[in-house]
Amino acid sequence: MISTKLPQLRPPSCNTHLITNCKKANGFQMGILYLALYLIALGTGGLKSSVSGFGTDQFDEKDEKEKTQMAYFFNRFFFFICTGTLIAVTVLVYIQDEVGRSWAYGICSVSMFVAILIFLSGRRRYRYKKSSGSPIVHIFQVIAAAIKKRRMELPYDISMLYENSSEVSRIHHTYQLRFLDKAAIMAEGDFESSSMAPNPWKLSSVTRVEEVKMMARLLPIWATTIVFWTAYAQMITFSVEQASTMERSIGDFQIPAASLTVFFVAAILITLALYDRLIMPLWKKWKGKPGFTNLQRIALGLLLSTLGMAAASLAEKRRLSVAKHVGRNTATLPITVFLLIPQFFLVGAGEAFIYTGQLDFFITQSPKGMKTMSTGIFLTTLSLGFFISSFLVTVVKRVTGSHDEQGWLADNINYGRLDLFYCLLAILSFINLVIYLICAVWYKPKKSKAAVEMEALQLAQEKC
Repeated sequence: MISTKLPQLRPPSCNTHLITNCKKANGFQMGILYLALYLIALGTGGLKSSVSGFGTDQFDEKDEKEKTQMAYFFNRFFFFICTGTLIAVTVLVYIQDEVGRSWAYGICSVSMFVAILIFLSGRRRYRYKKSSGSPIVHIFQVIAAAIKKRRMELPYDISMLYENSSEVSRIHHTYQLRFLDKAAIMAEGDFESSSMAPNPWKLSSVTRVEEVKMMARLLPIWATTIVFWTAYAQMITFSVEQASTMERSIGDFQIPAASLTVFFVAAILITLALYDRLIMPLWKKWKGKPGFTNLQRIALGLLLSTLGMAAASLAEKRRLSVAKHVGRNTATLPITVFLLIPQFFLVGAGEAFIYTGQLDFFITQSPKGMKTMSTGIFLTTLSLGFFISSFLVTVVKRVTGSHDEQGWLADNINYGRLDLFYCLLAILSFINLVIYLICAVWYKPKKSKAAVEMEALQLAQEKC
């Protein structure tokens, strides 16, 4: 806000149509701009990776009523995020264009200051959970101990493995990733001679090993959700370029091409509202559960994304046929921009399911002391999706282009084959969906203590 208000922190306004006559920003002004952008990125990263985990800490998973309320929390949490996005791309953009850029940034600054005050006002009512140390260090300790004991044989009785956690916080042994169990084998030299406490780099408890297993089991699900954000990145870039060539008038008003992202936000809000107020209550009455499981929501998101890419390919094929008929250099093609709405709504609805499903999955299926870390892992799917998106565009341009032609992704999309690019994304999304379903079947969700005890009882009865 300050850089847009003070003339010393920005270059003078450009009142001419000749861009070459505009004065460029100096080093100091660019430094202030980059400093502001980096501070926003730093604050956003810290906020996003912490707020969802801290929010779920306010619910007691052992209380069935609060556990049900937590299922609603993820939907409403994302709903308010999208509401803020909707206000940003409508109200604040209007204020920025019609009133002034400094007013728009000023409103954001005041809003954040008020949000901080509201957050701090409830600090005495929040539930705080003590940290048990760095989760990354704990993971490396288990891996290091397992590697050191890789040649040792696992005992036939799992009760012989080392365990020093209290009964309340104990995580029961599972039979996946058994190599890591070797970190819990007791051997000579594992205990410190002075205090008789175990050396964490040589010996880990079963609970600590199971925590690492839980994080490892998240990785296949994590990997198979990256493709969604790759497709999403293409939708919010090429769809705007498509819209800029299409008829966008409603009466005397012309919709800005960039404003069509509102349909994304609208699709998310509508999907979340319907799911929260209609689907979840009906599902609870029918199945006795508060809505779909997190893995089911992720699957729905991936399916809707695949359908969205297919719809985008068909819409682009139709747009290209019109461009070929009337002339590829025509500025505005005689085809309505509302042809793009199905792809916006399908991918937007998919985002509503996959974002809340991922958030729920990575928080509830991670160890208690690693919730912030698991949220950070979830957020890396977004960043990696956008990186892979850029890489995919580069590869497609290089493979399909030539000296005379620019291939599928031409600078003027009327001369390209964006429909084939969308078709490629639809195929990749479908393959990814199949792989995800295999990983989801392989994944063993975290079980409650009662469920573990019941399973152990059944195994004992079978042996008898």
